[in-house]
Amino acid sequence: MTGSVPVAADLVQRAAGVIAARHRGDLAGAETLLVSFDTDQARTLGFYLLADLALGLVCAQIGQSLDELVRELTLLVATTPLPPPG
Repeated sequence: MTGSVPVAADLVQRAAGVIAARHRGDLAGAETLLVSFDTDQARTLGFYLLADLALGLVCAQIGQSLDELVRELTLLVATTPLPPPG
């Protein structure tokens, strides 16, 4: 089990790096990080773990349950218009 922790941490850090690079407008850097995942499964796991961690942090900060937060996010996503096609 201890061998998987550094791997998981690396996946989460790369997933966070993709989001941070996109946020600052570094699309090439985001793409480089995105293709650095060895497999689709590794990429999915990295973003899943990042989302789980982020949602947990938000819940801890605002004192809301995960179910309540997910319900709010679901409503927000459902009412957010799609961006125009590229």
